[in-house]
Amino acid sequence: MKKLIGIDLGGTTVKFAILTEEGEIEHKWSIQTDITHDGMKIVPDIIESINHRLDLYGLTVDHFLGIGMGSPGSVNIKKGTVIGAYNLNWRTLQPVKEQVEKGVGIPFYIDNDANVAALGEQWKGAGEGSGNVVFVTLGTGVGGGIVAEGRLIHGVGAAGEIGHMTVDPTGYECTCGNIGCLETVASATGVVRLARDLSEGFTGDSHLKWLIDDGQEVTAKTVFDKAKIEDPLAEIVVDKFYFYLGLACSNIANVLHPETIVIGGGVSAAGEMLVTGVNKYFNKYAFPPIKNSSKLKLAQLGNDAGVIGAASLVKNQ
Repeated sequence: MKKLIGIDLGGTTVKFAILTEEGEIEHKWSIQTDITHDGMKIVPDIIESINHRLDLYGLTVDHFLGIGMGSPGSVNIKKGTVIGAYNLNWRTLQPVKEQVEKGVGIPFYIDNDANVAALGEQWKGAGEGSGNVVFVTLGTGVGGGIVAEGRLIHGVGAAGEIGHMTVDPTGYECTCGNIGCLETVASATGVVRLARDLSEGFTGDSHLKWLIDDGQEVTAKTVFDKAKIEDPLAEIVVDKFYFYLGLACSNIANVLHPETIVIGGGVSAAGEMLVTGVNKYFNKYAFPPIKNSSKLKLAQLGNDAGVIGAASLVKNQ
């Protein structure tokens, strides 16, 4: 049986795994992402790390079907290039596929990191192998990936930009230049922004309000932890968050009718309370025949979604 290599390229670390064709992880490791010198060291470091591990495990290129990688930025899946991954300092076009194939000698496939995480959850996680899965990742931004009828959807290139669905036309300005994108209210920073804004007009007794007014560090985790213990301001904030995310998920479901909408990323650590809260608004806004057959679930693979999904790019080709 041949093996697969999956790579999840992030702004702080590069995660690697060697997997079976069935998607079981046999070895995994990571290295620091060196973004100095315009990110020019990143690909050479990846090549060196793979070659070192193959030596270490006594493996040759003949053992492998291919290498798959998820990357931030705009990915050209045909050419295997990346541009505009600002957290990697990649401002110019990076010929990743060409460099890795030359340096390692194994066929290489690449896609956007959120798409790749969607594939991971669809193959081995909360999607349970269904051909119709939408993945929403709530982190520093909001990303997404769509698997429809067994295939990752790219559209003309950037399909799955769930974070830039408009959920409040009178809302906050987004880094993309538009107003009221989901990312402005459902990302980790968005939740904190909602908390700060809502605390201004809040007059009741709230420890969350005290923390904000006192200038303490408040994160999305703080807000959800306070909501769990029924802090009145925190409950208002998370309800607003549930409304925006539930509205977005209902619109996604009405267009695509997936079997599962999987919610992952750092904010999803809030757990089942998040699914329950979002479901309330999802059920309110989704088309009746759809809401009864599309399910919201928490991601199951955690940090492994990226490497597993990346490896599946090889299978899908």
